[in-house]
Amino acid sequence: MQAYCVKCQRKREMKNPQKTTMKNGKKATKGVCPVCGTKMYRIGG
Repeated sequence: MQAYCVKCQRKREMKNPQKTTMKNGKKATKGVCPVCGTKMYRIGG
């Protein structure tokens, strides 16, 4: 799954994606950027 990396300023393929649910009940996916190691977060994925 792709997400936007704020540090690299590019869309990249997420490493170790994990499905989560936010406090308001919406689904999201969080993972790590494979290039710089920054945490990535995608809402609705």
